[in-house]
Amino acid sequence: QVQLVESGGGLVQPGGSLNLSCVASEIITPPTIMRWYRQAPGKEREFVAVLNGAITYYTDSVKGRFTISRDNTRTTVYLVMNNLKPEDTGDYYCNGDFGGRAYWGQGTQVTVSS
Repeated sequence: QVQLVESGGGLVQPGGSLNLSCVASEIITPPTIMRWYRQAPGKEREFVAVLNGAITYYTDSVKGRFTISRDNTRTTVYLVMNNLKPEDTGDYYCNGDFGGRAYWGQGTQVTVSS
């Protein structure tokens, strides 16, 4: 059993920044693919970013603004979000595969508004 716990969400003004964290109860090894998803109010959950070893990829709407990374303890994945826009508002979820099974965090809410 693996637990993923997101944190760092909150209310921020447009153009501001937030740093999200996803803490895993198991060590995130290089073969483990970690992803961030988000779900805006009334919309379907969408892919945001993925970390696969040293490879990262982002959905077009966040390229150049968001950065996904892993800390040196290999227990935490981050999503650094800069130049936030109102359309970035939503619940952000961490996702990863451990032992061939997919796990999700409970989500952390991000609101970008004046």
